[in-house]
Amino acid sequence: MITKVYEDIYMIEVVLPNNPLKALNSYVVKGNDKSLIIDTGFNREECIDALFNGLEELNIDIKDTELFITHLHADHSGMASIFKEAGVKIYAGEIDGRLINEMTGIDYWERFEEFKILFDLERDGVTFSEHPGYKYCLKEPVEFTYMKEGKGIQVGTYFFEIIDIPGHTPGHIGLYERNHKLFFCGDHILDKITPNIGFWGFEENILATYFNSLAKVYSYDIDYLFSAHRNIIRDHTRRINELMFHHKERLGEIVHILKDGELSVRDVAAQMHWSIRARGWEDFPIPQKWFAAGEAMSHLEHLYCTGKLNKELREGKLFFKLE
Repeated sequence: MITKVYEDIYMIEVVLPNNPLKALNSYVVKGNDKSLIIDTGFNREECIDALFNGLEELNIDIKDTELFITHLHADHSGMASIFKEAGVKIYAGEIDGRLINEMTGIDYWERFEEFKILFDLERDGVTFSEHPGYKYCLKEPVEFTYMKEGKGIQVGTYFFEIIDIPGHTPGHIGLYERNHKLFFCGDHILDKITPNIGFWGFEENILATYFNSLAKVYSYDIDYLFSAHRNIIRDHTRRINELMFHHKERLGEIVHILKDGELSVRDVAAQMHWSIRARGWEDFPIPQKWFAAGEAMSHLEHLYCTGKLNKELREGKLFFKLE
């Protein structure tokens, strides 16, 4: 389905089969000599058909496009190899662009075996082979044109500034059109659903990073916030306030769960509230166990970094308890 969302800007709904996100909003900015495509969908047949049928309906040839990838997740970057083969310029942030290419190798995914032990997910028999990022990511590296804040992209009458908005991923970037008050934010801010804030390593308190990025965008003058899933947002400050409240509740929930004693990441995640059609943790699909444990871990680590929790590593597993 194609929707005109602004002058010379269109949204192509790219179906994401068997995925709770349901669809990706891929945006197309039409210009005179070139058009800019923002995010792609998974590297799988249904997504490819949806995106390229939309481009055909808009009378856009892939050779007359450039691709902008907001962040590393496979539902945003999965088709980059198709654009590479067509000789298209592909923009990405340096951090996430590097990680996208690392995801093409088995070493990246074998790190998930370490996380499986760290999170105590061995008990659930999870495997990275069932992770959608592994199944639908690029299979070979691509050459990116790296972008960072301070740079920009001209498309027709629009000039898009690159904005760094890390948190959902370590190197998430967005596009801001100051004159028209437009912001393409990828998964940084979503309506109706909340962006997953996973764990990316001990080098950074990623939840605090996300909070800082939300505060940054809060101050921007925006009329249309073009999110990558669900709704276009017309009041970004309202939604940011809601997201901040959501995470405050999440942190409080975890403190309450730990009131009776020490728990592993997996056991905290199993007791948290999740918007999923499952009778309990045992019924969670394997991909959702990965995402839930990762989000639990980012919140546990934030509570540890802010002095609310203690943690201990035993036999490769992390355990948390109240300070």
